[in-house]
Amino acid sequence: MLDEPRSGRLAAWGNALLAALAPPDDAAQHIVGEDASHRVVGLPTSSGPYAGEEAEPVGLTLALGRLRSLGAQGLRVALPVPGHPLGLSGPPEFNSRALDAGEAVIATGTGTGLVPEVYEVGPAGDVHAEVLWHCLPVREGPPADVPSLGEAERELAEAMREATDVLTKLDVAGSGPVADAALEAYRARMEAGRRLLAPGYPPRAVRVLELAQRVRVLVAIAYGDESGEDGGGWGDGREHGGAVSASQIAARAEALRPVERTARRAQVAAYNAYAEELERKGL
Repeated sequence: MLDEPRSGRLAAWGNALLAALAPPDDAAQHIVGEDASHRVVGLPTSSGPYAGEEAEPVGLTLALGRLRSLGAQGLRVALPVPGHPLGLSGPPEFNSRALDAGEAVIATGTGTGLVPEVYEVGPAGDVHAEVLWHCLPVREGPPADVPSLGEAERELAEAMREATDVLTKLDVAGSGPVADAALEAYRARMEAGRRLLAPGYPPRAVRVLELAQRVRVLVAIAYGDESGEDGGGWGDGREHGGAVSASQIAARAEALRPVERTARRAQVAAYNAYAEELERKGL
């Protein structure tokens, strides 16, 4: 539940490269992170309606350089879920692929979007992820439902209170040692996670992303996700964060849905903050 979206890493470090604040190899290394490799398929060879595409997958360094040469003004993140096309602007084919993946990156100014496809490789006990980014045409236009950083920060303050209330009202073990341990693990991870927002991002974006991640942790605790991640469990036969019936599980999901939605919107706002600045300056 604490993992950063790959689209966030690609957008953050891709924006740093576009602004000449990170060299290509460094940007690619940060994007790959702990994955085995990232490749890009269907990369356009030129702009315009008759542009061709690379016949074979290419590396991130070449792909980012190509997008820059094609006029990329910034890289934006989309984190859509069913019923909420967050960050998308069409067309339907791209939206559908992004929805299936749960994330995507839009290179504004190029008419190109990238959707990740993740494969697991390696023997048991040493499994790594390989990522193929599929390039698809996108419609240039305002992304769906993305707030400003200021709006996101205000919404998150309320969402934090709501998440805490839900943990209490729905009889979730969210204010005890299990939640405390999960939040401490989150805080430790965020010390490294801050670096995922690459050079050039404003402090407010870092602050918003950190708070969005904290809200996501509380939502995950309410759903009982910490059991799966930590390899433990409640130890008393409870599942789904303390729910004992289908109706309680449904009530919890209904109560948490707007909180989770707010956290995702804030994540997108944070990752997109620097792209907006690049676009405004015309870099």
